[in-house]
Parts: sequence; structure tokens; C-alpha cells
Amino acid sequence: MLRLLWFGRGIFRMNSSTKKVAICIKNLSKSYVEGGEPHSILRKASAEIYDGEMVALLGRSGSGKSTLLNLISGIDVPDDGEVAIGDNVITDMSEQRRTLFRREHVGFVYQFFNLIPTLDVMENLKLVMELNSENDIMTRCTELLNAVGLEDRANAYPDALSGGEQQRVAIARALVHKPGVLLADEPTGNLDETTSDEIWELIDRLVRPSGGTILLATHSLAAAKRCDRVLELTEGKLHDITGALS
Repeated sequence: MLRLLWFGRGIFRMNSSTKKVAICIKNLSKSYVEGGEPHSILRKASAEIYDGEMVALLGRSGSGKSTLLNLISGIDVPDDGEVAIGDNVITDMSEQRRTLFRREHVGFVYQFFNLIPTLDVMENLKLVMELNSENDIMTRCTELLNAVGLEDRANAYPDALSGGEQQRVAIARALVHKPGVLLADEPTGNLDETTSDEIWELIDRLVRPSGGTILLATHSLAAAKRCDRVLELTEGKLHDITGALS
């Protein structure tokens, strides 16, 4: 059953309105040095994303969408501010703790797939679970490959797959360790319109029935309208523009 494909790990907390906060972003700032000059990407950005929501993150190229996702996942660290996933304050963790937490609780889907080319499809999925010392690895990986319709491609290598197939594997890999939060960075940016629609439907179908939380960066207004809420990143701050798209 599809609802068995996603298991959060009890990492969420309640806010005053009894909604569970899956991701809390508070006064987040980040800048980089370019050409010897500081370039501010995020300027005290704040937002809350609730358990079970599918939230789109809009913004022009270079606005900081990827930076924000990297900060939420703990891949990068901010200059100032706080990121929490449930009760776990990512920005208070050491690099090692962030890596271990991300490995267990966060799924990440990239625009360029980021599959390991020297591993076949099944091995790409198994690696995630082996790093977490999970049980029933083959059962879980087979279940995910069946869910994304690639059970017959388990022994294929990434370079033998189409772009759409590679992204399906990437989605399966992002979900195989049963994370509570899925982050997706332009997951259909390299795909044609028909394949893009299939990928959006797949993410929606695999995650929503069991209450998984999704934050996806996209340029697509059509994709954004599929989501519960829409945040826009402009001038380093996050704005809820859900009503403006209705």
C-alpha cells in the first residue's frame, strides 16, 4: 500500500495553534564573498512549514532557493539565525551531527539527480540504508522501485536510464530511509513537460497519503499551484504568496 512508503520518525513539535511544525526558519541570514565583495543571499528570512504540507518555493535564478534548502538540510550553515526540523535545531549541531541527522530524517531530490554512476539502481538505493544500518534493506528498496515503476531496471546503471527514469530513482533514494521531510531542488528542471508532470504526480502520490512534509524549489507556476502553500524568496526574505496565485 502506498501509505507504507513513508514513515516520519517522530521529530515534530506542536506550536500554539496545535499545528505540528515540521520546518522552522527563523531570522536566517547568509552571504558569500564574490569578487572580494560580500553578496547577501538571505536577510533574516523566516517561515514555518507544517507537518503534512506540500510547499512550493518560488524565486528567480540566483535568489537563494538552493542556498535555503542547503541550510535547512544542514549541508551548509548560516551566518546568523536558526533552522529547526521538529525539536531538532539544525544550526546548533556539529557538522557530524548534521550529517547523521540528515541521513536519517531528511530526503533530498536534486535537479541533476546526483546518482552514483558506478553503482546500479538497486545499489544506489541500498547505500542509503546501509549507511543507516537499516534492516530489511532488499525488501524496502524493492518496494520503492515498484512504487516508482522501475522494478525491471534494478540492475541498470544511471547512464543507461532516461532523465525521467533517473529522477524516479532519485525520488526512490530520497524516500528509502523513511524521512520526515523531503526537500526537492528544481526536480524537473532538466525534464520535458510531459515527464515533469509525471514526476510531480509521483512525488504527490508517494508522499501525501502518509503525511510527509515537502518543500520544493521550482520555477514552475503550474507546479506551485499543486501545492498547499507558496513561498516566494525575494530580496533575501520569504513571503507567503499563496493567495496571489489562486
